[in-house]
Amino acid sequence: MYKTPVSVLVIIHTPDLQVLLLERADHPGYWQSVTGSQNQGEILVQTAAREVTEETGLNTGDYLLTNWHIQNQYEIFQEWRWRYAPTVTHNTEHVFGLLIPAPAPITIAEREHLGYIWLPWQQAAEKVFSSSNAEAIRNLAAQNGEDN
Repeated sequence: MYKTPVSVLVIIHTPDLQVLLLERADHPGYWQSVTGSQNQGEILVQTAAREVTEETGLNTGDYLLTNWHIQNQYEIFQEWRWRYAPTVTHNTEHVFGLLIPAPAPITIAEREHLGYIWLPWQQAAEKVFSSSNAEAIRNLAAQNGEDN
């Protein structure tokens, strides 16, 4: 079964803008926020909640999960195209935020990630490999009156 070319990006952060990043197991050194593809029959908020729980062990029902109503369309990296139907070359990503009170211990999905780190937003934006992920983190900061 091929993946749907619709995904979520969930920026998990604290009120003082500490941001959670996960290191990809299939690409050591690639850091990112929670991401994942929409399953058949899911609405986007369900996808975001499921991916957060699968990748971190956090229950989004305990925190504030918001749809930022930002969409990014990008070309799927060649190395990951085999996951999609042969004619699919682009993905549409929907950005969400999850506000939690303080950096929390995370239970990573070991098949997907090697580890996690909490960083101030500036460092997190620099560390992620995806430009849309970096932009979303900078957008979080701008929404909260930070600009440097």
